[in-house]
Amino acid sequence: MASNGFQRTSALLRTLRSANVTSAPVTLAPSGTRSVSLQIVAQRMKSVGNIQKITAAMKMVAASRLKGAQIKMEKSRGIVQPLFRMLGDQPGIEAEKTMVVPVSSDKGLCGGINTTVVKYSKVVSGLSDKSTMSIVGEKARAQLAKGEAEHVQNVIVDLSKIPLTFATASLVTDTILAEGAQKHQIVYNRFQSVISFKPTVATVFSSDEYEKAAEAGSIKFDEYEMEGPERSEFLLDLAEFNMGVVMYNALLENSTSELGSRMQSMENSTKNAKDMLGKLTLLYNRTRQASITTELIEIISGASALEG
Repeated sequence: MASNGFQRTSALLRTLRSANVTSAPVTLAPSGTRSVSLQIVAQRMKSVGNIQKITAAMKMVAASRLKGAQIKMEKSRGIVQPLFRMLGDQPGIEAEKTMVVPVSSDKGLCGGINTTVVKYSKVVSGLSDKSTMSIVGEKARAQLAKGEAEHVQNVIVDLSKIPLTFATASLVTDTILAEGAQKHQIVYNRFQSVISFKPTVATVFSSDEYEKAAEAGSIKFDEYEMEGPERSEFLLDLAEFNMGVVMYNALLENSTSELGSRMQSMENSTKNAKDMLGKLTLLYNRTRQASITTELIEIISGASALEG
């Protein structure tokens, strides 16, 4: 039956062409509107579908790496917290030379954690007249190298390409300490949960500043019984170790926050791509149905003209 109907339709179209009959004009869309091409919509659907696959894969990769990074980060907190109890964290103490160390990621697509670090770094840097910067991470460098170019002393990037160990943090620490600042303020994102990250500023002083604080009684260093060299020599080693531990913890905290933020960003992107794909599919079906309806109207109009 379908074959007979197709044959009758084909015969009718051939008759219309041979008789040179013009069908009644059909208005496809109001004047001033643009018609939608099925090919363009199909290409857009394919592009959005590919983006959805990519974002879903990036979310899975971030989720698989998050657990291991979180375990390392929690272990590093066990090292840095006793040092903070001993040496304190007093950002209000003035020093001759202050260095701000923004810790950011090397890659994007991880929400606004890098922008937050940059904003806090600018505020902290503005609190001191003699402040410099050592930037860690490509994303902070891209934002700070222009407006704060005169304050930037070092730029350390591509740490994500090597395993993040205490030896890596020690190399970064040596580069920062070589500038000879008496006060270091490390700005990073402290991991709280997969959806929550707290901007944090950790303050670390040089051995001379710690010795002055110990003599003034503002830190609890003298409350501990220690065996070994004199206090000045001991504080020299302890200050360097403290800087390395704080930097190690900051790198791990920020790396874990980056993975959590990327996981959430990619999940939102996947949902948005899914919604857009649904709207494009609806538009494609409506456009295709309109095209079929238009062809049927032309056939019926032609048949009516022949009968008349």
